[in-house]
Amino acid sequence: MASTMRALSTQSRGRIRLSRRLQHLVSQRYLSTTSSRPTAPFPVFRDVPSLRTLRRQMFRDGKQVGFVPTMGALHDGHLSLVREALRENTDVFVSIYVNPTQFGVNEDLDKYPKTWEADMQKLLELKKEFREASEEGAVGEICGIFAPTTKVMYPIMPPSSEIGGEGSFVTITPIGKWLEGASRPVFFRGVATVCTKLFNIVQPDRVYFGQKDVQQSVLIRRMVKDFHIPTEVRVIATSREPDGLAMSSRNVYLGERRRKDVAVLSRALLRAQEAYNQGELSANAIRRAALEVFERSLEKRDGAYWGCQKIEIDYVALTRPDDMTTIEDEHSVNLSEGAILSAAIKVWPVTHPLSEEEKNQISVRLIDNVILEAKAVQ
Repeated sequence: MASTMRALSTQSRGRIRLSRRLQHLVSQRYLSTTSSRPTAPFPVFRDVPSLRTLRRQMFRDGKQVGFVPTMGALHDGHLSLVREALRENTDVFVSIYVNPTQFGVNEDLDKYPKTWEADMQKLLELKKEFREASEEGAVGEICGIFAPTTKVMYPIMPPSSEIGGEGSFVTITPIGKWLEGASRPVFFRGVATVCTKLFNIVQPDRVYFGQKDVQQSVLIRRMVKDFHIPTEVRVIATSREPDGLAMSSRNVYLGERRRKDVAVLSRALLRAQEAYNQGELSANAIRRAALEVFERSLEKRDGAYWGCQKIEIDYVALTRPDDMTTIEDEHSVNLSEGAILSAAIKVWPVTHPLSEEEKNQISVRLIDNVILEAKAVQ
């Protein structure tokens, strides 16, 4: 009995030392990693046990934890999510992990931008900004970056991007089958799978997503509800460039000339939103308001729109806000529930390249949406 008590005492002291060590790392903003990542101004967790040890201490201390999952290449849209998480929580984790299972076999996984040093600098600047604003009610701290390897995230077998590939996956249907799901069949399976894993690892009180990926947000909310995951899903308004283009990590691929043409996407959606706000409820008329902006702004031929490049519309869809089911053209928006107007376009490389950068352009798929807010019915 005495030896058992001594063993338990030794284990307890070990846990206390480990807990204090982790708290020290957090307070000193020291790099905690098992890889060769460059030095970062925050603790960087590369595996699950070290993060969970810290998370258990946070539970004991009554911390409120926010979580912002990203694939890196951070822009102001991501930072707006982190900023909101800092306002609403005492501690915030940010993940940076390019998840292979949400990319199809022929998609741009290898070309996805990786900007670790720039990402860390942006988060450090946000931390300083938030400390300076502390007298205005800022409360949170970025307590760590979760940057796992793929082996950590998919420990049993290599992840598959095949539609019928083997592995442990989470599928949310029917939401995951239409719109983005129809064009990218494995996308939402990959998103739901990696988010389930991330939520299980971080165990956040709140998670933060951007409205730009609105179908993803609806799907995540459904997943959290269906699986009784104890986290609140917060959806933050889309951050936009000065020309109206929704911020996206893929915008860096566009180049100057294509940027001018693709701004038509946000103009079209905002024009349709304006029509709704002025009293238009016909689904067909709202969609037509958006399509007419494309027709006025670009030349239409061969089923596509042309500027300095070809732009193909994948969809312009009006859907119900709770489950993304389509509101058919012959129907009207239910004023008491509102709607989502979303669109996706494929932007081809410029037809006549003028520089080496334009010669090396790749096709870019862009998505965007606007919310048609519900209104009180008289």
